[in-house]
Amino acid sequence: MPRALASLDAQTYRDFDVTIVDDGSDDPATRAYLDGLGDGVTVIRQPNQGLPAARNTGFRHATGRLVLPLDCDDQLAPEFLARAVALLDGQGEDAFAFTHVRMTGEQTGDLVKHFNPFEQLYFNQLPYCMLIPRKLWQRVDGYDDTMRSGYEDWEFNIRLAATGATGHEVPAPLFLYTVSADGMLAAVSRRRHAHLWRAIRAKHPNLYTIGALWHAWRRCRHHPSTRRLAWYFGWEAAYRLLPAGALNWLFGAMMGLSHSRRTARQVARPVQ
Repeated sequence: MPRALASLDAQTYRDFDVTIVDDGSDDPATRAYLDGLGDGVTVIRQPNQGLPAARNTGFRHATGRLVLPLDCDDQLAPEFLARAVALLDGQGEDAFAFTHVRMTGEQTGDLVKHFNPFEQLYFNQLPYCMLIPRKLWQRVDGYDDTMRSGYEDWEFNIRLAATGATGHEVPAPLFLYTVSADGMLAAVSRRRHAHLWRAIRAKHPNLYTIGALWHAWRRCRHHPSTRRLAWYFGWEAAYRLLPAGALNWLFGAMMGLSHSRRTARQVARPVQ
C-alpha cells in the first residue's frame, strides 16, 4: 500500500481525492497504518465482502466525476492521471481511459492494451485500472458483488462495451501491475477459467449467440487486437464442444502463448 500511495503523491495532475476501502482487514499492522494516514486520505471500513464489493464501495463514496480503481500492491507512473484526464476531456459520460501495462514483480515486460469489444468477449484485454466516469459505473450497475473468485473486472468490462461505452487508449505503459503467483488472478481465477467464463456467458446469453458474435466481429474486425479476430471462432467452437475440464486444460496450455506470457520475462525468486 505505501508504494501505491507514493505513486499517487507523485502524480503531476493534482486535482483528486484518495479513498481507501478496508474490506474487513484483521491485520493489526494494516489497521494501524490506515489509522495513521491522516486527513488527506478517506478510509472506509466494512466487513469483508470481497474485491468487487470493495470497488463498488469506493465508487459509491467517490465525490469526483471520474474514478480510478487501484489495488494496494499496484502503482501509477507520475503522468498517468494527467494523460488520462486530458484524453477524456470533452468526451462525455460514455468514455473511459486506460493505458498500457508495465508488469513488475515475478514477471516483467510491457503489455500493449487495446479496446476491442469482440475480443473482450473471449479474454479480458483491458486492465482493471481505468479512469471511468462515475455515471458510467452507475449505468452498468457497478461490479458484480457475487464474483468473489475473480474475473469481476472482465465481466464489468463486457457490460461497458455492451452499453456502447468507448475506451480511449493512452499508448504508454503507465500502469504498473504487480505479478504474483499468490495473487487472485494466478492463484484462483485462471484455474477456474472455464467455470467463470461459463458464468459470464450465462449472465449475457444475448451477446454469445452466433448471430450476435458475427455482428460483433464485423463491427470490430478493423479495431486493434492482440490476435486475428477469426482465431476466436476456434475458441468459440472449443467452448461449445469441450467439457469444462478439457476447456480448462486447453486454456492452461494456451497461457504459454498468451500476450502476457509472450511479452513477460521471468524474475527468479531468491532461494529460501
